[in-house]
Amino acid sequence: MRVERVTSASAKGWWAGAWNSPLPIAVGYATTGIDDPHLHQRVTEIYLVATGNSTLRIENDSVKLKPGDMAIIDPGEAHTFMESSADYLHFVIHSPSLSPVEHQQERIAVPRSRLGL
Repeated sequence: MRVERVTSASAKGWWAGAWNSPLPIAVGYATTGIDDPHLHQRVTEIYLVATGNSTLRIENDSVKLKPGDMAIIDPGEAHTFMESSADYLHFVIHSPSLSPVEHQQERIAVPRSRLGL
């Protein structure tokens, strides 16, 4: 068994992945949706909304997320968060789980214009 807890050094969230876990997926959470337009070449990203609301932009579509929603972003789909409420919390799953170096190499920043922003 393994338990991850928030500490002052990890106030934004926790993360488990290939570099420190036998899981074939990486799991984490975040207390805000970050406005950082990008896409993943190999990773499918799954957001599971626990509390609050947020607006997720995927390509040219805006999706309002609320508690209980799940958003699946396929490899190659550009995305970013536009806003989130103060009580927002989502869990995120990456599949496949990659090492930190591989993750940075496969993640590509995209211009806001790609998302129609």
